[in-house]
Amino acid sequence: MATDTLKRTPGAGGATGGLRRLLLENGALTALIVLVIAMSALSGDFLTTDNLLNVGVQAAVTAVLAFGVTFVIVSAGIDLSVGSVAALSATVLAWTATSHGVPVFIAVLLAVATGIAAGLVNGFLIAYGKLPPFIATLAMLSVARGLSLVISEGSPIPFPDSVSHLGDTLGGWLPVPVLVMIVMGLIAAFVLGRTYIGRSMYAIGGNEEAARLSGLRVKKQKLAIYALSGVFAAVAGIVLASRLSSAQPQAADGYELDAIAAVVIGGASLAGGTGKASGTLIGALILAVLRNGLNLLNVSAFWQQVVIGVVIALAVLFDTLRRKAGATPSAAGASPGGKGKQAGTYALAAVVTVAIVGATSFLHNGSSASADRRMGLSLSTLNNPFFVQIRAGALAEAKKQGVDLTVTDAQNDASQQANQLQNFTSSGVGAIIVNPVDSDAASNSVKAADKADIPVIAVDRGVNNAKTDALVASDNVAGGELAAKSIAEKLGGKGKIVILQGQAGTSAARERAQGFENGLKAFPGIQVVAQQPADFDRTKGLDVMSNLLQAHPDVQGVIAANDEMALGAIKALGSKAGKSVSVVGFDGTPDGLKAVEGGSLYASVAQQPTQLGRIAVDNALKALDGDKVQQTVKVPVKVVTKENVAGFSG
Repeated sequence: MATDTLKRTPGAGGATGGLRRLLLENGALTALIVLVIAMSALSGDFLTTDNLLNVGVQAAVTAVLAFGVTFVIVSAGIDLSVGSVAALSATVLAWTATSHGVPVFIAVLLAVATGIAAGLVNGFLIAYGKLPPFIATLAMLSVARGLSLVISEGSPIPFPDSVSHLGDTLGGWLPVPVLVMIVMGLIAAFVLGRTYIGRSMYAIGGNEEAARLSGLRVKKQKLAIYALSGVFAAVAGIVLASRLSSAQPQAADGYELDAIAAVVIGGASLAGGTGKASGTLIGALILAVLRNGLNLLNVSAFWQQVVIGVVIALAVLFDTLRRKAGATPSAAGASPGGKGKQAGTYALAAVVTVAIVGATSFLHNGSSASADRRMGLSLSTLNNPFFVQIRAGALAEAKKQGVDLTVTDAQNDASQQANQLQNFTSSGVGAIIVNPVDSDAASNSVKAADKADIPVIAVDRGVNNAKTDALVASDNVAGGELAAKSIAEKLGGKGKIVILQGQAGTSAARERAQGFENGLKAFPGIQVVAQQPADFDRTKGLDVMSNLLQAHPDVQGVIAANDEMALGAIKALGSKAGKSVSVVGFDGTPDGLKAVEGGSLYASVAQQPTQLGRIAVDNALKALDGDKVQQTVKVPVKVVTKENVAGFSG
């Protein structure tokens, strides 16, 4: 029966061959050591107790997901649904406990049961339905995410306080997510190495037909394997929601790829038959160290994706080289001294790392002396011209004031933003500016910064249940009302319109939708024939508008929650845009203003994003210097039409 333990093949003797084999057999551990040493040398903020604990917290959710995925990959399968199942499980817990008064203990059991049910469906489709694992779990990815949005109605649900403690610390310093990661890792290691189902995973992954002929009930084992993956996904979802104090319907989006990457980087083969829990943990830590270190070094979020992609490719290449080098699977228990040798390897690695890292720390003595002139800006996304303009305004003002500003991109992921804010706090920046992905989810991270006496300025969106020194923003609700009034007046108070909503679960989408609704109440002759989300994306705006036109060809107006979706709608409308159909956007982006000038976009509710960024930096400096700062700094919105676009500057 195949396992992940590698044994020496003949002809690999000698000191050189032994060192080469040691490096090959412990490639992930070697990579982690090199990364820790490199980051310690490059950044004086990396090697601090707070930051190392941050790395552990940031690795926790990915690691727990990856432990479950390890079971699947060892058995030569794949599970693309774990991120969505994690979000669904957390949503079920919050929905039952908070919205329906179910006792928390039962709600937790229901969340875990949700993960098991999703895993069993995956296993049934694969084992009995004969669907390829990729297709079955891809379908579950979509179903679970959709159910999460349906249950939550697209809005975050507050998490029960008793469960939210999973995101806290013990004794004021030891993060609970790290403890959960360790416990789940030990369970995964026990299942893989000490149980019948663990041995079955290796047998199925090594040769499924041989396993079946030897009497193994492969179909039932696959059901159990995918159910286990679902359990680990549910636990990961609960831990993630605890950190954010709310169940986010869009949480853990894309985390399945990180989980698979952690397993592969940790030495498992996608062909099945090899893999171990300790390797998966190392893989998750490598990803966390990379992201943490690259954030501290102010590397663009776009380049971070490139780096991580290269690391994954190298990990697979290394696996190929390892196999060519003659490392072959051995029978379970065939190497009696293997565990002791492995423990010795880890101990030696720890000693070497501590020694080298300790030496590099002398390079950074006194490196934090200018921390008061450093600031961090965490934006919800840079995949949108509006936020790109906020960054441009902030960077220009920072340069003018002699401030070192680090900008990060949360990619509309509340968990990733929490990590970035924690990194800013642990690195001791003088002030933090945050544009929250979600106003509730950012609260814990902002509280941590406040506890560290770091001023926090919120920009564009506020932070709920936490103290910020100032909020620099336009009023999204008021802007939505202006957009509704503009389209209604253009149509003479009568007509059929559609509304393109923003990304479900984001505060900007909710607030602008509320503004649209409020504004249209004054115009009963305006009929909203359809409302659909297009995720603030131009391509999705094009697709959604194209679909809506099939059902409503006589539509006379469109309100879009941002200019990107409005421009997509204009593309779908073709020659109708600006003539028989009036379109109103939101944000006043450069492309949007060009469309207004050209006449295809009737109006854009402009928020002057460059001003938002500039004023946010200015107020952060005031708070840092102890000067009085207004609690709320409003940057006025303005309806820009063809008549006034020439004199407008964002």
